[in-house]
Amino acid sequence: MIFITYNVYGVPFGNTTAQMGGWFRKEIKTVDDLKGLKFRVGGVAGQVLSRLGVVPQQLPPADIYPALEKGAIDAAEWIGPYDDEKAGVREDRALLLLSRLVGGLRQWLPLHQQRQMGRATQSLSTNGVDGCGALAADLIAKYDSRNPPSIKRLVAAGAQLRPFSLDILDACYKASQELFAEVAAKNAVFKKLYDSTTAFRNDQYAWHQICETTYDAYMIRQRSRT
Repeated sequence: MIFITYNVYGVPFGNTTAQMGGWFRKEIKTVDDLKGLKFRVGGVAGQVLSRLGVVPQQLPPADIYPALEKGAIDAAEWIGPYDDEKAGVREDRALLLLSRLVGGLRQWLPLHQQRQMGRATQSLSTNGVDGCGALAADLIAKYDSRNPPSIKRLVAAGAQLRPFSLDILDACYKASQELFAEVAAKNAVFKKLYDSTTAFRNDQYAWHQICETTYDAYMIRQRSRT
């Protein structure tokens, strides 16, 4: 992915896949429960939640659990079961984290630096597959394999899993759409990319509804019967 206007070259470098909603000192049952909530959350998620009354807090990783334990914050998001368990969290996060390797075009394009990047990724390559792409696929596989046993251990240690209510999800979706519409009205590049992404996503959901979701829902029911 190349953005000439901004002089950057983006390379997909890793993805933890869908994450959980957060760790909360008390159960969040309604949209009103979000008002005034001191929530360690940043980025776009923080912008969306602030529209629902959340007070976003910025804390470095090492300070998250102590702040949650002492009551300095009411809730926190990090990554997911595997990383949260390593961080020492003991209670219960639906955000997507996508990491990218980004460099300036002028720094990327010179031949000698392309060769340097090639050597750096070559060790991660398999049968000529791009190293960054291989790393991204490997990271997804690792999270898919490590999150299940971690969530089991967290629940066994006392974590209580609760789904967000449909009202909360609808409110968050509405707030996110309003935010994206405002950004799109001011940024033509964002609008072009977002419209394209949304159209692709909708087509994918239509297909998944026909095939993948139907299969997964059936197998999940079978899991509960065995």
